[in-house]
Amino acid sequence: MPCAFIRRGTSCPLEDEEHILRLTVVGTGYVGLVTGACFAEMGNKVTCVDIDQGKVERLKQGIIPIYEPGLEEVVQRNVHSGSLSFTTSLPEAMANSNIYFIAVGTPPGEDGSADLQYVLAVAREIGQHLDDYAVIVDKSTVPVGTADKVRAAVQSELDARGVDIDFDVVSNPEFLKEGAAVEDFMRPDRIVVGADSEPAKKLMAQLYASFSRNHDKVLFMGVRDAEMTKYAANAMLATKISFMNEVANLCDRLGVDVEKVRKGIGSDSRIGYHFIYPGCGYGGSCFPKDVKALVHMSQEAGFEAHLLQAVEARNQLQKDYLFNRISEHFGGQSLVGKTFAVWGLAFKPGTDDMREAPSIKLINALIDAGARVRAHDPVARDTARREFPPVWFEDGRLSFIDDQYDTLTHAEALVLVTEWKQYRQPEFGEIAARLTTPLIFDGRNQYEPALVREQGITYYGVGR
Repeated sequence: MPCAFIRRGTSCPLEDEEHILRLTVVGTGYVGLVTGACFAEMGNKVTCVDIDQGKVERLKQGIIPIYEPGLEEVVQRNVHSGSLSFTTSLPEAMANSNIYFIAVGTPPGEDGSADLQYVLAVAREIGQHLDDYAVIVDKSTVPVGTADKVRAAVQSELDARGVDIDFDVVSNPEFLKEGAAVEDFMRPDRIVVGADSEPAKKLMAQLYASFSRNHDKVLFMGVRDAEMTKYAANAMLATKISFMNEVANLCDRLGVDVEKVRKGIGSDSRIGYHFIYPGCGYGGSCFPKDVKALVHMSQEAGFEAHLLQAVEARNQLQKDYLFNRISEHFGGQSLVGKTFAVWGLAFKPGTDDMREAPSIKLINALIDAGARVRAHDPVARDTARREFPPVWFEDGRLSFIDDQYDTLTHAEALVLVTEWKQYRQPEFGEIAARLTTPLIFDGRNQYEPALVREQGITYYGVGR
């Protein structure tokens, strides 16, 4: 492998004599852990840094804090081989690498803005210990202009130390789908790199060379261009979802089957089938946060983002859809004392992530209306438990059940919220027999209405 470039003042390349790149990844959350583990899987030496000592100790044992298919095996394999290590000390990690990925959280503020305090804290600590040329990579989802702030934070610490050390700041946003993150990282559609210097571009090209063996997947652009690309991509996908949900709501009122409409427009190659499935709203760590952040960026720039505001507003309204249909079915009668079975808690299948999950709003609304909820999810029960008041579990208003069919006992209806595979072809006869009244509210249009109704079950979908 050819050397990327020569370190300032030395004749040694940034990789060691075995041509293995050595990386530091700060943050072991969803993005940081997947990034570190997958780079290690490709033969690099990676040190992941986190301030949580207990978390670091568990990771050293190969115990991961999130549910992500395939990730635990990758972590365990590379910890065992020595390619992946964990520490609470950033200076310790920095001593062995010249590429630093910042992958800490950027939680939304009340105004929708991304909170950069953790990103900038890492930048300052890097500046306090930097002793040779390095490339600092923003992997976290950050607003346009963040690289400039990271650069300023690092430079201010170097100035305070009275040292003159070159460094570059690069934007390298992630495009990972929860539930398929390892596959997405290892076989990406594209790799977006925002870099303004040739040395940084060459190093990033070398780092990602093994991910582009069939064809070059790296798209180089300016730093601010890359920062914007991440937000624009997520906002576009969220827009498709909200658009289809709005169409589905109109279909309800016009007696139209939205599934026929979906297939009709999806067959148009200009539109495609991806992200046009109607449902009860999107959630997760990306779409809600990133749409709000883009709206906030627009406002700061003096631009009114009417479309993006509508995307967010439709999604919030869509999360009320199931509760509204339930209320309509019961003719506005009180739901006090009624029990509902809920299948699916996570915001999407393949993850235990509960951030902005539609199930939260539905369960809150049902219990606030005096109903009881018996819920099942294959993996998200532990994370979901933290989203609701403990007293609800203590007094029986909310129960998490081990078997999906046991949720149906004494329930008035089944409500499907998350389309896990194990819910796709259920025993409808068993459902009809166990429910007090055979009734299904399908929040993901998972079931064929005619088939369900043949089983004597009243069926409600979204726009069906």
